[in-house]
Amino acid sequence: MNNTPPGLRLLRPPTVIGQFHTLFFGSVRMFFLGVLGFAVYGNEALHFSCDPDRRELNLYCYNQFRPITPQVFWALELVTVLVPGAVFHLYAACKNIDQEEILQRPVYTVCYIMSVLLRVILEVVAFWLQSHLFGFQVEPLYMCDASALEKKFNVTKCMVPEHFEKTIFLSAMYTFTIITILLCVAEIFEILCRRLGYLNNQ
Repeated sequence: MNNTPPGLRLLRPPTVIGQFHTLFFGSVRMFFLGVLGFAVYGNEALHFSCDPDRRELNLYCYNQFRPITPQVFWALELVTVLVPGAVFHLYAACKNIDQEEILQRPVYTVCYIMSVLLRVILEVVAFWLQSHLFGFQVEPLYMCDASALEKKFNVTKCMVPEHFEKTIFLSAMYTFTIITILLCVAEIFEILCRRLGYLNNQ
């Protein structure tokens, strides 16, 4: 007998893997980004320095080096990836659809699988964008084309602070994305297996 309150049953994913993914996504990944991300990237702009060390040159080259800050990108990624599941669970809550109904009624099963597939697509897009924006390794030196600021600057060398820590953090974020994608794929297989088991018991 399920003693979980009805309200919680409406909001929880219908699969074990989905519930583990929610725990992993909601706690470990957000904690890693919120705490360690701030420690690694929090003061990056302040310590980013170029030669000559002038404030306007440092700001210009930093904006060239970071079109978008990693913290903002990963926060947008987390929010965006949450949307498909949040929309489905909001719809389920409004219609009083519990976990068993999601697996028993084909239309709800298909809608839930579509939300998980959309999450996978968003994670893949985020992985691709991250690789193009930040690469896989942070180099200690960045060559900045500052000729638009002043012609005498031309190409100048800039020091990237804590490049090794940033490389490790980048690798961790890529790993989190891959784990999330694998969990989503595994959740789809669990749904299909449980759906087939339900049909076989009819």
